[in-house]
Amino acid sequence: MHKINLNPAVVEKILARRGVPHVFADLDPARTALLVVDMQCAYLDKELDNTFCADALDIVPNINRIAAALRAAGGLVVWIQNTATDESLSSWSTYNGKIMSPARRDKRFDGLREGSAGHAIWPGLHVISGDLTVQKTRYSAFIRGSSNLEEKLRDRAIETLIVTGTNTGTCCESTARDAMMLNFETIMVSDGNACSSDEEHNASLTAFYRNFGDVMSADEVIGYIQANAPKAKKSSRG
Repeated sequence: MHKINLNPAVVEKILARRGVPHVFADLDPARTALLVVDMQCAYLDKELDNTFCADALDIVPNINRIAAALRAAGGLVVWIQNTATDESLSSWSTYNGKIMSPARRDKRFDGLREGSAGHAIWPGLHVISGDLTVQKTRYSAFIRGSSNLEEKLRDRAIETLIVTGTNTGTCCESTARDAMMLNFETIMVSDGNACSSDEEHNASLTAFYRNFGDVMSADEVIGYIQANAPKAKKSSRG
């Protein structure tokens, strides 16, 4: 598990500006979705030798706990799968044709094509009937051409997003930043995201917390879900 250590000087400025540590503590669970980004075998199964992230294994229990709490409170769980497609070779050629070497690109594509072993959701995660599964073809699930995630969330009147998954500073942060730009109240979970080092993880969370949204621990977000669930039910009854 990553050692969480957000930049204290930045946190001090955030608290002075916002007045409270968590501006989305009043989330309505029934209008909240947990986004689980790229928690797939390609990243969690070392034997596949693709883009293994050891710390991603450590966050599986926290993701399952948040998912269970949110379902119990009437919220939505969304499993997002990074998906390699032939179309994206040309439509995202800057990445697939230049940033990545041909050998690395081909290995990545083989491990993330739909139906491949690496594309599957990690079996230790509890996916149940009623959850949504969305495929994306870019780092961010919200950028144009990547997925239909925004449409599915709008159809369900979702207002708040809880972002978990791997890699913290790449697909997770990209998705979380774009979510905020689309006017979703967005929370990144400090011990529900993972990447290759504590330094990268904390830098990503600090940058997001500074200007884009909230950063909470799994225990904090579960506490707010459970505290607000009775209020949401009372409001729905009028």
